[in-house]
Amino acid sequence: MNEGDYIRLGEHALRVRTDDDEVDLAYYFIDDEAVAASPDRLAFLVQDTWPLPSVAVPASVAFSNDVPVRTVRFGPSGPESVFSVRLCWESPDVSPNLDLVGAVEFVGLTLPQLGACLRDVDDSQAEHLPYDAQLLRALIAPGEKDLGPALQRYTRIPGYSPSLAAAVPLHAPTADTLPIPLTQRSLEATKSLIHLDTNIVQTARYIDDFFGFDQWFLFDTLWAAAHSDLARSLLRYAAHWDPFGP
Repeated sequence: MNEGDYIRLGEHALRVRTDDDEVDLAYYFIDDEAVAASPDRLAFLVQDTWPLPSVAVPASVAFSNDVPVRTVRFGPSGPESVFSVRLCWESPDVSPNLDLVGAVEFVGLTLPQLGACLRDVDDSQAEHLPYDAQLLRALIAPGEKDLGPALQRYTRIPGYSPSLAAAVPLHAPTADTLPIPLTQRSLEATKSLIHLDTNIVQTARYIDDFFGFDQWFLFDTLWAAAHSDLARSLLRYAAHWDPFGP
């Protein structure tokens, strides 16, 4: 990749996409004036703490979003939505890894409803879901509603390689068939981070000392309405490598 083809310079921000011979990556130089002027684009990029805040708002407060997402509907449902943002180097949905396709929006659900709805999806319907939705469905064991155990299983998937796509049997009868004994990942598992709240769950999955962590955020509109700039910037980060892009 020619880095010169992906240099975008403005008065207050420099954005660059490059290939470092391992993966595509983007880096930014952004001044305080740009951050203050565009918090809905930059709030996540300048977030310097983990996990993200967990406070939500009453259902009467709406969240508006103009960032492109991929929508999934399971049938008649309510006014809320759940967004899935998985920030990783490798996914069957994208190649190269910064040719981003946007977050997944599960329309009509709150986060506590998502696990049961995904488990109820039959295999023929699941084949047409975005990969991240298939992955999450496979990680949820039969009868589970809480996403916590599913994300614990996610931290047991090793490394970055084609095995990421194969490690979870997407049509397995139970997520406990994951072929990755925890004893083989004991050190790595202790480095992975999970934070569970009613309206946002988030994990930082340890890869190795070179790649560090990938991250997965699942949050609903009740959380997003309380942190609208942070939510929109996070969704934008999953839709385009340049936060000032389309």
